[in-house]
Amino acid sequence: MERQQRGFTLIELMIVVAIIGILAAIAIPQYQNYVARSEVSSALATLKSLQTPAELAVQQGETVSDVSDLGLSDSAVQNGKIAASQFNDSNDTTQPTLTFTFDSEGNFSSETLTLERQDDGGWECAASKGIDDDVVPESCVANTP
Repeated sequence: MERQQRGFTLIELMIVVAIIGILAAIAIPQYQNYVARSEVSSALATLKSLQTPAELAVQQGETVSDVSDLGLSDSAVQNGKIAASQFNDSNDTTQPTLTFTFDSEGNFSSETLTLERQDDGGWECAASKGIDDDVVPESCVANTP
C-alpha cells in the first residue's frame, strides 16, 4: 500500500515562518513611519485651516485670544492642542503665531508645529526638533528650536 501525505513537513512550515518574519521586519517599520507622517500631516492640515481666518483677523485688527475666536472648537482638534499668540501685540516686531502641540500619548509627545505670519504677509511652517525630518511635509521647515 502506498502512504498518502496528510500535511506539511517541518521544513515547509519553517520556510513559511521565515517568510512571514521577513515581511513583518519590513512592514512594521514602514507602518510606523506611515502613522507618524499621518499624525504630522493631520496637525498641519488643522493649522492650515486656521490660516485664512487668522490672516483676516490680522488685517482687520481683531483681538484673538483663543482659537475659538478663529472659528475652531476644542472638539475639532485631535492628537493635540492649538494655541494662538501674539495677535494684536503692541510690539510691532512680533508676528501672529498658531502653534499645534501634540498630546503626550502619540509619537511626538509635547512636540510642536508652528505657523508664523511673516512680514510679507505669508505664513511659514516650522516643526520642533523632536519631529524627524522624514515625517515633516516639504512645505514645513524641520528641526527648529
